Amino acid sequence: MDLLLWGVLPYASVVLLVAGTVWRGRHDRFGITTHSSQLHESRLLRIGSPLFHFGMAFVVLGHVVGLLIPMSWTDAIGLSDHAYHLMAVSTGAVAGVAAAVGIGILVHRRLRVPAVRRASLRSDRVMYGVLLGAMALGLLATVLNSTGATDGYNYREGVSVWFRSLFTLRPDWSLMAGAPLVFKLHVLFGFTLFALVPYSRLVHMLAAPVKYLFRPFVVYRRRRPGRVATREPKRGWERVS
Repeated sequence: MDLLLWGVLPYASVVLLVAGTVWRGRHDRFGITTHSSQLHESRLLRIGSPLFHFGMAFVVLGHVVGLLIPMSWTDAIGLSDHAYHLMAVSTGAVAGVAAAVGIGILVHRRLRVPAVRRASLRSDRVMYGVLLGAMALGLLATVLNSTGATDGYNYREGVSVWFRSLFTLRPDWSLMAGAPLVFKLHVLFGFTLFALVPYSRLVHMLAAPVKYLFRPFVVYRRRRPGRVATREPKRGWERVS
């Protein structure tokens, strides 16, 4: 079971992510959208959306630093393990709480505003459930690890090393087998979320409007001051009899 979870499942998740993204890009290009519901309600959206997106941006950045940068690199620049964890916990907690509050507002909006609820897709329920689970488990892992409830487990010597081994196609799944349960669940929810990206509204984060930078300008004609926006009557030879 450990081999399947930590040696096979990550690659299956990546295959689903890549294959689904390629399929949607070829056969459902115009379906890649956020399915925006701003017309139905904007007050809660203006609060929850920035909190969630900016919070998640820093959360993802923290995961990239924590998983991809080896401990030997931070030791080489003189950053102690205590200082690293203090910085990671302080910034990660702020970003995590902001993202959690933001997604809480968005979920409340989707459930309580009738028009937004009617515009929701079936995939939204699955996506929100997995996303909330991953975020809650991440915050719980941070709290438990900071309070010593995980017996001093250092994820930089376990989860991070295992994650980097995935890129060499020789995953050291035994490192994840010894990780605390909350870290295992957080990783499982994370890879499940990766696999769901092409099949939910999350796919919009992979579609950058690059062509907008090179499209021709839209030309607007200026309305003359004090003039009613009506067409001038046609002259005699322009009229159709």
